[in-house]
Amino acid sequence: MRTGGDTKTRKSRRSLAIPQRVVRELRKQRARQDALRKRAGDRWQENGLVFPSEVGTEMDRHNVLRGFRRILKAAGLNPQDWTPRELRHSSVSLLSDAKVSIEIISHLVGHSDTTVTERVYRHQLRPVIEEGANEMDRIFPDTAA
Repeated sequence: MRTGGDTKTRKSRRSLAIPQRVVRELRKQRARQDALRKRAGDRWQENGLVFPSEVGTEMDRHNVLRGFRRILKAAGLNPQDWTPRELRHSSVSLLSDAKVSIEIISHLVGHSDTTVTERVYRHQLRPVIEEGANEMDRIFPDTAA
């Protein structure tokens, strides 16, 4: 989905490893797209998109949000409680809870260093920061206590 131009700079483009679960889902998406292409016939406009509209064109933000809300509802979640942007924050929270380092999280979300990551995701990173403090207590026990 593009909204008013490409938001990625040359420096921000990067390759990332993706979980096998995502690879499987992308293969299913390819099959769904083949069915869309066939159904659209002459109306199909090939643009090389992974998630195109029903005729192969870019989806606008309203279509994306509508589809996103439909998925949330099917999952039993309140669509008014979620936005696509929150998936990014949830991902950072899950990685943080799994004790993935701030450096790796920062790289995954495309920040050049951890400063931006720590500022933007400070609430999601709290477990990593607390774990660091707990580890320091373990390494340097307080003998005065």
